[in-house]
Amino acid sequence: MKKTISIMVALALTGFLIYGITFQKKKIPVEKPGTVIATPAYEKSYGPAPTVDKGTAYAFVIYFPSAKESGKIVPFPFFTFDEGSIKKVAVERLLSGMETGSYQGEFLSAPPGSRIVSLSETQGTVILTLSKEIASPNASQFVTALIQTLRQFKGVSAVSVKIEGSDKTLASEGDDSSIIQPGPPRLLSVTAMKDKGAKEVEEVNAFFDRPVDVKELKLLAKDDKQYEGDLYHSAFDMAGVLKPKDRSRFTERMPIKVRWKVVDKLGRQAEGDNVWFLEVKEH
Repeated sequence: MKKTISIMVALALTGFLIYGITFQKKKIPVEKPGTVIATPAYEKSYGPAPTVDKGTAYAFVIYFPSAKESGKIVPFPFFTFDEGSIKKVAVERLLSGMETGSYQGEFLSAPPGSRIVSLSETQGTVILTLSKEIASPNASQFVTALIQTLRQFKGVSAVSVKIEGSDKTLASEGDDSSIIQPGPPRLLSVTAMKDKGAKEVEEVNAFFDRPVDVKELKLLAKDDKQYEGDLYHSAFDMAGVLKPKDRSRFTERMPIKVRWKVVDKLGRQAEGDNVWFLEVKEH
């Protein structure tokens, strides 16, 4: 089964337990350490990839067209355990957009109905055919994003993007100069997860926009009192996860103050002390 983990769904605990405000490693025996293979584009934007306990994962970026700077694209980190579908997954995720959390409104959205018609690779050239819906005033910016996303993968030397019904290759003036490198880390969203049909949540996640080392993380009620429970580090270092002592206290759209301080793998630091409205999702 395809296992693609993005910042919105990286919820599995990896065995890092937080005591107070400091994340400390909890020793869990594993037969063989896992491996994360990162593309050069990922390492340029986000530094060394985080570790996994087992298996082989792949770290890459998807470039999304900026809604604020015309002609520019912005990288976002993603992870998968399925190398065989990585190109298809990257294109599909790019076309579906990134209207998520603190990034809402920052990226262009592909026209509704935009999809992959075909995706093939021959002697290092990836040939991507998209549905007619992609044709829009922003088409060239999406082509730039698609080309930069696909050319990061091993063995890809060229990318050709076409629209169904036409043999003409879509032009793109974008190159590496079109890429806006990430600024300091951001808190992306605060999301609680629960089983389908369950009344109470299982955990509350403070999602960040990239792998980070957490220096401080507190989830606080209106009276500034910290919620009780165990705090863990999520898979791929993307979130702090609270397993609350009293799960009944957490409901949809309730305000939670999040006090946090993090540093990413390239040394970029950020901190915040703001109120977020809790999202509750089923899994």
